[in-house]
Amino acid sequence: MNDTLIPVMPTVRLNQEHRLDHPWIFSRNVVKPDDRIPPGTIVNVVNPDGRWIGQGFFNGRGRIGVRLLTTSKSEPANRDFIEKKITQAIEMRHELGINAASNAMRLFNSEGDGISGLIVDIYDNTVVIEFFSAGAFRLRSDIKDIYSKIFPGADFYWFSEKRIQKQESFDCHDQPAPAPLVVHEHGLKFHVHIGSKHKTGFFVDQRDNRLQLSKLCAGKRVADLCSHTGGFAVYAAGPGKASSVTAVDLDIEAIAIAQKNADINSLKIDFVAEDIYKWLEEEHRKNEQYDVIILDPAKQTRNKDDIPAALGQYTSMNAGTMKLIRPGGYLLTCSCSGLISEEDFIASVRRAASRAGRKLQVLDLSGAAPDHPWLINVEESRYLKAIWCRVL
Repeated sequence: MNDTLIPVMPTVRLNQEHRLDHPWIFSRNVVKPDDRIPPGTIVNVVNPDGRWIGQGFFNGRGRIGVRLLTTSKSEPANRDFIEKKITQAIEMRHELGINAASNAMRLFNSEGDGISGLIVDIYDNTVVIEFFSAGAFRLRSDIKDIYSKIFPGADFYWFSEKRIQKQESFDCHDQPAPAPLVVHEHGLKFHVHIGSKHKTGFFVDQRDNRLQLSKLCAGKRVADLCSHTGGFAVYAAGPGKASSVTAVDLDIEAIAIAQKNADINSLKIDFVAEDIYKWLEEEHRKNEQYDVIILDPAKQTRNKDDIPAALGQYTSMNAGTMKLIRPGGYLLTCSCSGLISEEDFIASVRRAASRAGRKLQVLDLSGAAPDHPWLINVEESRYLKAIWCRVL
């Protein structure tokens, strides 16, 4: 057994019994160790009576004190464990046939694939690694080495948001961003600027929703709000055969990439760089109406204390959007705020319908594509919620 990741493994004790249905153990439930343990160190975890619970990433400076990796003594959290999790994740995606649909996909999805705080996407021949925990960051060299063996000759880029680095107490120095590249998805092409402001460069999680949306657009007037680099807009104008497509986003850089995505697919899309609330107000004033609207805003909250305000934003955006949809038209409204449950998101859309004076038929509820698996006992890992509605 290869133990190179954990030559010496400290032990931390909990101050109360731990329920084994969630991998996170908050700092308030961890007894402060006598000796300093660097953030992200893999440790043994024991209950107050000394009974072994498992092994995981320890962080005495973070809100999450321990991120459990394994609760099996026959499967210790060493390099073999890490390599097995990474290999199993890739094998599952190949079994699902995702690589046949696109050369851009999520290779590893944090808790959903068994290593808390590790996100890995691949774009053609470039592997992009994002760290959300000090523990995953400490394993960066081993993680890169494992992926290098699986994808020989691949380019690598890793990063972590400054907010995460501060919360988890680690320093991930900026790397030079790779050159922009082009990926394919269901026969369409998309420019990807790795190292840009949003996620790892492209919203691969909406892959299946984009394809499904295109089936509603034939001959329709479509608006893609908070369009980022125009994923939904391209699908609506291309395979969707919409009569017209308008894409709205405040980010001028994202709009520029979206225009390139329209051009590379030989599509006509009208792009508008404007605040969504201003655009909704102007369109309503002009009595404009659309047959299909996609509303996919950026994450509205990263803090539990801000959830009520975030739900208010979802209600306001959806109410304004519904007013622009012709009776019998369609709305796909999304939330990527992991702290907001599907139930609360649905409630905010229900309030929006009441405020807009419209009735909604809910046709479907969906989420991220299957290369973004989530654990049934880790609700936070199901961050993307999508509600498919017919607006009456």
